[in-house]
This record gives sequence, C-alpha cells and structure tokens, in this order.
Amino acid sequence: MTNREIDEISGVETTGHEWDGIKELDNPMPRWWLWTFYASIVFAIGYVIYYPAIPLINSYTTGISGETTRSILAEELSAATAAKASLVAKIEATPVSEIRDDDDLLRFSVAGGRSLYKVYCTQCHGSGAQGAPGYPNLNDDDWLWGGDVETIYTTIKHGVRNDEDDDARFSEMPGFGKDELLEPNEVRSVVEYVLQISDREHDAAKATEGKVIFADNCAACHGENGKGGREFGAPNLADALSLYGGIRAKLLAQVNSPKHGVMPAWGQRLGEASVRQLAVYIHSLGGGE
Repeated sequence: MTNREIDEISGVETTGHEWDGIKELDNPMPRWWLWTFYASIVFAIGYVIYYPAIPLINSYTTGISGETTRSILAEELSAATAAKASLVAKIEATPVSEIRDDDDLLRFSVAGGRSLYKVYCTQCHGSGAQGAPGYPNLNDDDWLWGGDVETIYTTIKHGVRNDEDDDARFSEMPGFGKDELLEPNEVRSVVEYVLQISDREHDAAKATEGKVIFADNCAACHGENGKGGREFGAPNLADALSLYGGIRAKLLAQVNSPKHGVMPAWGQRLGEASVRQLAVYIHSLGGGE
C-alpha cells in the first residue's frame, strides 16, 4: 500500500505492485461485467431455492418446484406406457400368427421387438442377428426347432435347455467319443460322412464306412439323409451351415463331446406382449418361414 501512486500519463492510481519497472494500474472493473456478476449470484440463489440442489446426508433439498430430471422421465414413461396400453392389450389378445395381418400391430410389434432385441438378444445373436459359434444366425433358413412365427414365439417364451421353464425346448446329443459309444475310428468315419453329405472335402472311403455308422447311431435324430429333425432340435447336417463350425476338427469335437447351448425362458422375464413382439420382429428379419 505504501507504493501506491498516481500514474503521470493516465492519471490512474497504481496498485503498488511493480515488476521490472512496470507498474500495475488499479482500474475499476467494467460496470457491465459487475452487473452480470451480481445477476449470476442472484440467479444462483434463486435456482437453489426453486430447484432441488443442495445434497444432504441421505437426501437433498427438494426446492419449491420439487422437479427433477428423474421425475420428468418418470412422467414421460408413464405417458408413453399409457399411450401404447391399448396396442399392448391387443397384441396379448391376438394370436401371434395373426399379428402380421393388422398393419398397426405389425408396425408396433416390429418397432418394439427391435428395441427389445437390442437390449436382450444382441449379446448372443449379434447386433445384426448374424449369430456366432454356438448361437444361431436368425437371418438364415436353418431353424433347429422351426422358423414360423408361432414356433419362434414358443422358443423365445420357454427357452432352450434351461431349468427355469418346464416347457423349455430340450435335446441333448450323446458324447459318442466321450461316453465310448463309438470307437475313435468310427467317430472319424461319421465325420467324413457328414463332410460328404454337406458337400465338403472328405475321405470317400471313410465316408462310406461312416454312412453305415450314421444310419445306426445318428439317423434317429438327424434323419436318414442328415437333414435334421425339428421335433428333437437336431440340426440339418446336409447343408453348409453349422452351429459350432463345419470344419473337420470342429465336427470331431462335437461328435466326441458335444456342446449344448442354453437359452433363457424370456416369457417369465419379459411378459407375454414383449415375447410376441420379439417373435414378430425376428420373423420379419427374412429368415423366418
């Protein structure tokens, strides 16, 4: 304070600070800036009074309005639920095979099913429903249990090989190698036969031997020509599609010690209307029959 003086050029008092001979002028803040600053303080006080703002130990100040983004979201969700209630009720009352006959129900089901699929199904079947090893591709025409909309609905509702639903789809392939039902050379022959009927590179001599073994041990589920059996969930072995991989090593592994995928029973988790929407959406992807 003892170094404050009036600057000769500007006539403004200095602050008393000096750096390398340079002195700082004590100019007042611009009025517009000060009034803006004061206005922001008033606004902040008003905001704290009107809206929930101050955190407490187990809650927060509710403010005069009591309005939060969470309460706004809850109101919007309630309004959306009420708006679609009539369509949801109509979906539940309409046989799933007839939903496609009503344009409004079809649009609503496909839109809702698409959203449900993104949340509950992409983790296994992929974002484009293209599947992955062990998880079926929902876009093609290879359906273990059937691809019409009613059958898809049943599969989604009850699931596959789970302990949640008594009506779950259930089938298991024996471990022909692990359980010593076939000798190692017999397993190899069966695999060569499967490669042959699926039009892949194979050992013709072993495939001939494998055909007999296949007829005795595999045809009961997969059919005489290996085209599958939907009543058992047995895949078609005579095409180029394979759930766990169609190369020789993968087929050997599956015949020796088969993998058995599990799908949850979505009916208990999502409810009737959501399961129907999912079935209609998946059927609409193009692979449904």
